[in-house]
Amino acid sequence: MAKAYKKEDFDKLMAKVDRIDHRVKEYLEDARYEKWSRVHATVNRGRMMTSNIAECINGCLVEARQLTILELLEEVRILFGSWHCKNREVASYTEDTLGRKFEELLIINAAKSSKMEVVPSSEFIFSVYENGRNILFVLSGKYVLVNVTDMNPYCSDHYKSDALAKTYEIPMVPMPDKEDWSDPNNVVAETVYPPRYRRSSGRPRKRRRKNADEKILVNRNCCGQCGQEGHSRRTCTFYPKEK
Repeated sequence: MAKAYKKEDFDKLMAKVDRIDHRVKEYLEDARYEKWSRVHATVNRGRMMTSNIAECINGCLVEARQLTILELLEEVRILFGSWHCKNREVASYTEDTLGRKFEELLIINAAKSSKMEVVPSSEFIFSVYENGRNILFVLSGKYVLVNVTDMNPYCSDHYKSDALAKTYEIPMVPMPDKEDWSDPNNVVAETVYPPRYRRSSGRPRKRRRKNADEKILVNRNCCGQCGQEGHSRRTCTFYPKEK
């Protein structure tokens, strides 16, 4: 229900929940649909999980978590500094109008759209036919781009190489040696005691617990050039073969 794009799909799923236990439906109604449902959201809600970067960092710091707090922070600084330097280097020689990741995504979407047929019903109502399906689009105050070869002018500036370069333009300065630190007197005078902590029984977990909605995806062979399924780079017809 949280990921549903159509109200009809949301209502069907809610009806199933109501038949199982009406108390759950009442609880979700009291929580207000717009706080957790995509179709009822009052703002444009994204589909990306914001915890992914945190899990990526945790995976890189599994061994460092066994260190003391100062040594752990130094490992974090070294990790972030190396990532920052590498990303700044990549951004410096990006010649595409968009960043490399978004340029590849735009090419894949262009390949997918080439197999769609757009039939306008009015200025803002369109039918899109794909693989026997008819998808209705109703746009309010927007325009549909048809037969456009260069999509870069219509992309947001946030996805362009200049924005990527500005993200990493400030370097992360390394810390000096501990012997060269200049500690303020009020900090030196403080006595920091360890927090009250009771260790749980058993070996500490190093791998995170996955959520129930994190399903195992089946890998499918896709073309290395256009990203479409059902063929390979050798038999791809979207891009002309090099002579």
